[in-house]
Amino acid sequence: MAQRRKYLIEVEKPREAIDGKPSRGPVYRSSFAADGFPAPVEGLDGCWDIFRMAVEKFPNNRMLGRRQIVNGKAGKYVWQTYKEVYDLVIKIGNSIRACGVQKGGKCGIYGANCPEWIMSMEACNAHGIYCVPLYDSLGAAAVEFIICHAEVSIAFVEEKKIPELLKTLENTAQYLKTIVSFGNVTAEQREEVGKFGIAVYSWDKFLQLGQVKQFELPEKRKTDICTIMYTSGTTGDPKGVLISNESIVTFIAGVNKLLESVNEELHHKDVYMSYLPLAHIFDRAIEECFIFHGASIGFWLGDVKLLIDDIGELKPTIFCAVPRVLERVYSGLTQKIAAGGFFKNKLFNIAYSYKLYNMSRGCKHDVASPICDKFVFNQIKQGLGGNVRLILSGGAPLSTHVEGFLKVVSCAHVLQGYGLTETCAGTFVSLPNEISMLGTVGPPVPNVDVCLESVPEMGYDALSSTPRGEICVKGKTLFCGYHKRDDLTNEVLIDGWFHTGDIGEWQENGSMKIIDRKKNIFKLSQGEYVAVENLESIYSQATGVDSVWVYGNSFESFLIAVVNPNKEKLEGWAEENEISGDFTTLCQDPRAKEFILRELTKIGKEKKLKGFELIRSVHLDPVPFDMERDLLTPSYKKKRPQLLKYFQSNIDSMYKSSK
Repeated sequence: MAQRRKYLIEVEKPREAIDGKPSRGPVYRSSFAADGFPAPVEGLDGCWDIFRMAVEKFPNNRMLGRRQIVNGKAGKYVWQTYKEVYDLVIKIGNSIRACGVQKGGKCGIYGANCPEWIMSMEACNAHGIYCVPLYDSLGAAAVEFIICHAEVSIAFVEEKKIPELLKTLENTAQYLKTIVSFGNVTAEQREEVGKFGIAVYSWDKFLQLGQVKQFELPEKRKTDICTIMYTSGTTGDPKGVLISNESIVTFIAGVNKLLESVNEELHHKDVYMSYLPLAHIFDRAIEECFIFHGASIGFWLGDVKLLIDDIGELKPTIFCAVPRVLERVYSGLTQKIAAGGFFKNKLFNIAYSYKLYNMSRGCKHDVASPICDKFVFNQIKQGLGGNVRLILSGGAPLSTHVEGFLKVVSCAHVLQGYGLTETCAGTFVSLPNEISMLGTVGPPVPNVDVCLESVPEMGYDALSSTPRGEICVKGKTLFCGYHKRDDLTNEVLIDGWFHTGDIGEWQENGSMKIIDRKKNIFKLSQGEYVAVENLESIYSQATGVDSVWVYGNSFESFLIAVVNPNKEKLEGWAEENEISGDFTTLCQDPRAKEFILRELTKIGKEKKLKGFELIRSVHLDPVPFDMERDLLTPSYKKKRPQLLKYFQSNIDSMYKSSK
């Protein structure tokens, strides 16, 4: 079997089911690691070394850039060099230590990506302080939980996020002793913070704090935790993923080996657009790679409507995105093409078909049709700044039609990757010029071992001719556990293998295809996890609802539901509102759907569900879910695949009408 799977080598034989453990397929690793996993360069033991070595090697390279605002308009990027950033980081580190924070202390960072975010992070790295990102996309409740759970004593905050942070102080002040704004602090904010005995500083004042005393950098080890990165959680509170220095330097070594093996090495002239949240592992790990190579990181203005303008000004060479961003790019391009008139439309379609045909025959994208690239696709290339050579999608599955389209028209490699916070981002990634990997996440990165474990209850057999099962990962990129939750750690880390909960299928070309989720948990397109059973238990408490099936998938950004309304309640509502019709007719009435949707939203808000957990659209089914239609098991559990099949047309209609 190993010989038939390109880009993989078998390092351990399959295992039959034994002692209650399910069967397991062969253990594979990347063929690029045939001689062993690549080791980090000598002296690279942690995140501080990544930055320190880059400063020594590339002191005058542009490191961090932001657009200058002139007369209210965004202009050119203004840059700070590696040496300039280093000098500021040393000052910030001294100021943090002057506040009494020692090695092993916890420092929160709350806000959108900006140079100050990176500098605060590097100051934490310098002094062995745990960096604890506070999600920019989460509200005060989650921020409050993370500060208390991680025992954050100092927090750096984007100026406009200070009001959100102030809402938490009643409960967080027992831990939080210092607040540092990335900008200014108002007199009212100082007064409010002062009530809790917390020190608060503007950015400039904080930099002055540590000038009196210089603090030596403590000794740091590979095994030290560098960050506690909280995931949005599947049920209940966020989980704090403990990531060590070793995880990140191992990730960098693997990525470097992979890119070298396909002749796409990063170098100091590369430019990266920082807009995906640094609070997530995807962007954090990628930016560490760029810093290691002395490359440049430019920050967006923070407005998604201006992202294309930012890209045009920055001209990045590598563009990372989540599917929703690439789907917007695809939608914008197809609309422009359709509006171009008959001749332009025809020319585009001919060029597209010709280049795709050549690529499918094995031609590399840059030689598949240079003429089409120059005269037809160049405008699209320029729309991404003109210099992009790699587009990497992660965080959720990318629609195959979008991926395929961009592979042809972007004049860049379009790669899809897969990883989790617990695996330090990259675990699989598709390879350049391998059109057969379309719709997959490619083979493993050359720093992990991977296997599939059978899931008999779902009918997935890792030993079948088409191996399917739960993806399990082993290697030094793995997290060290969940902060203060050994119980959750032991559920997913078994004998050194991290059980992802995702169901994968090996392809003949050695790539992995994600086909299912082991538990009833899924990701929406923006990367947020949804625990569907938990939501259904909440929504079933809504007035007028007997039963509810909540549905969403990784290609959509919101949830919908099929509801069995309570006959008595719905008919009573109809009578009060002078709406006629029998129960079946009422279920088809848009006003009845609005009534049920309002009740679902009401209970959702009462239970403090997050925005992405609220139902956007409903279909009312007058017939209760039953065994006769194969929608329930004999023990009355929902059969989700059968529900999906049965209500597919209703689902399609709800998503179409809700956009």
